[in-house]
Amino acid sequence: MKKLIIPVLAIALIWACKEEPKETTPSIAETMKTYTIEQMMDNEAIGGGSFSPDKSKLLISSNRSGIYNMYTVPITGGQMEPLTQSDSTSIFATSYFPKDERMLFRMDGNGDEIYHIYLRDTDGSQRDLTPFKGARASFYGWTDDKTGFYFSSNKRDARFNDLYEMDLETYTPKMLYQNNDGYFVGGLSDDKKHLPLIKPINTNDSDLFLYNMEDKSLVKINENQSANSPADFAPDGSALYYTTDNGGEFAKLMKFNIADKTSETVMTRSWDIAGSYFTENGTYQVTYINEDAKNVIEVMDVASGKNIDLPSFDGMDITNVGFSDDEKMMRFYAGGSHTPSNLYVYDLETKKQTKLTDVLNDEIQAQDLVNAEVIRYKSFDGLEIPAIYYKPHQASAENKVPAMVWVHGGPGGQSRQNFNSLLQYMVNHGYAVLAVNNRGSSGYGKTFYQMDDLNHGDKDLKDCVEGKNWLAQQPEIDGEKIGIIGGSYGGYMTMAALTFTPEEFDVGVNLFGVTNWIRTLRSIPPWWEAQKEALYLELGDPNSADSVRLRAISPLFHTDKVTKPLIVLQGSKDPRVLQVESDEIVAGVRKNGVPVEYVLFEDEGHGFVKKENQIKAYSEALKFLDVYLKGDKGIPIEDGDPM
Repeated sequence: MKKLIIPVLAIALIWACKEEPKETTPSIAETMKTYTIEQMMDNEAIGGGSFSPDKSKLLISSNRSGIYNMYTVPITGGQMEPLTQSDSTSIFATSYFPKDERMLFRMDGNGDEIYHIYLRDTDGSQRDLTPFKGARASFYGWTDDKTGFYFSSNKRDARFNDLYEMDLETYTPKMLYQNNDGYFVGGLSDDKKHLPLIKPINTNDSDLFLYNMEDKSLVKINENQSANSPADFAPDGSALYYTTDNGGEFAKLMKFNIADKTSETVMTRSWDIAGSYFTENGTYQVTYINEDAKNVIEVMDVASGKNIDLPSFDGMDITNVGFSDDEKMMRFYAGGSHTPSNLYVYDLETKKQTKLTDVLNDEIQAQDLVNAEVIRYKSFDGLEIPAIYYKPHQASAENKVPAMVWVHGGPGGQSRQNFNSLLQYMVNHGYAVLAVNNRGSSGYGKTFYQMDDLNHGDKDLKDCVEGKNWLAQQPEIDGEKIGIIGGSYGGYMTMAALTFTPEEFDVGVNLFGVTNWIRTLRSIPPWWEAQKEALYLELGDPNSADSVRLRAISPLFHTDKVTKPLIVLQGSKDPRVLQVESDEIVAGVRKNGVPVEYVLFEDEGHGFVKKENQIKAYSEALKFLDVYLKGDKGIPIEDGDPM
């Protein structure tokens, strides 16, 4: 037998014909981790940023301890130093004193929203500077000579806020303006001569007045019915800057010249100008624009009239800025829908920026979080509805996922392109989320904003249903598994959806939502008196014939129509949506034999701020969704009775 001889060249050709294995980079869906609620809620939330008098550190609030406390952080970077150790009620930093390291902070009673102003002295002792039982107090800024501060309080009359000045040496308050006519009070001019006053007409429009503190005269600034709000006085006190949507859909910045009582337009943009202020010595003017549900900030050099360059970040936006009194340093926050905001300091002379915090839990890979996308869809009547879409990394046409329609609070709120730990937690666990800005939402023009007036639970609800329909058309969504979730007014919309469109959504998550409009509107806190009539014009007067319609749109009176599983979460200290709202809706729906879970927190108000309560609330919500929406029957649900 002849030996089989294969030439070397032939062997080479055989190997040459074989394909080399290709190196592939794993997708995010293949490498991403799934996080526990403890991990997701361990992202730190930071707020504030008052420069110390020597500019060596910033005074901030942080929830790293589980609730908000006060801390300082060096502007060169480094460890945060805790200043308070509250383990029950959150403490929010207000400001350093202008000339020493005394501090102001605010605190309420576990979410009852009755805030008082407190002093932390240099020896660490604390003192309530506004110990008026049952009365609220709000900080209104330092006097121009830095010997006192302004604050408002409703201690004289629970319905109205008067303006006071607090002396820094004696801590004795002096009333500057007695508010007998239900105005909202603006900030006093540096020379103490002029005070802006706002009179609500409805929830969009308000009249703006300038009150002369010397001769008690009152000048109306706006000519036509429109939304008007004071911004700041010119550095020399000659003019009041204000925003108005008079003559257009969006708010522009105006200047009212006090001497001749004339107004002129200062700035217009394609979106609402939300506010504007001058820095301490008038070197810069800072303006905020609400551009498609995110902050855009412009800082203008007043002398040149040109905007200065701000630091830029890939995939993040600067959301808030503040300046040192000498205007040489700027602190700012930068973040996005996929990353919580960090605090930075920027030297305006050297252009050097320093990152002071790293708030993302180090157990979380940043790439696992989802960057939301702004989308728009047509509603039932052709109206374009803006929304913010969170698509899970693991979602695809081959791996369809369930989804939730998120409805913001209000009415008149807006879902924004900000980081939200709850939404990211849901998305990380395979739920797509569409945050709908239904008609009646702010930020999209006054016509859009007023479209839900006296029409709640109808066309705005239909916008949410069309949001569900948009989700169902996406190839990565399981159209048979779509629920609805929301807080406050969004909680109302959740209950309205389950009540008035019972077959549209598969589950509902109601976070402290209104269920009985007659009771809610009759029990609004007394300090809302200045805007009560405006609320009645939008929603209806519960003491008039409107009560018939209010009863018709209140889910509590129609619980027999609810057929889909429901979870309700509520804080017992809530002054806006009383606990009874949730107690009664749970009892009513349970009569139908429908699965209902109820989670009640004895130490929370309108929203959950304590980490341990957030962990409890959101883990129970996800377990509920896993069972009743995703269909994982192996997950145990805890006893749904109130805690």
